[in-house]
Amino acid sequence: MKPSWRKPAGMFIILGLITLLAWLVGSFASIIGGWHWALQIPVYLVAGIIWIMPLKPLLRWMETGRWS
Repeated sequence: MKPSWRKPAGMFIILGLITLLAWLVGSFASIIGGWHWALQIPVYLVAGIIWIMPLKPLLRWMETGRWS
């Protein structure tokens, strides 16, 4: 079986997405850090979960070559 180029490409895309989201959340950290801790918790929980959403179609593409 010939190895697929989609898996290494997908791995780099995943790393790029994580880096992009970490940079985005980090750029707002000075603003969010001034908020009350009870307001910070939902923001960081949502930010921690939202990066997972694009992974399902990306992982499917890595395995099958199809987006849907």
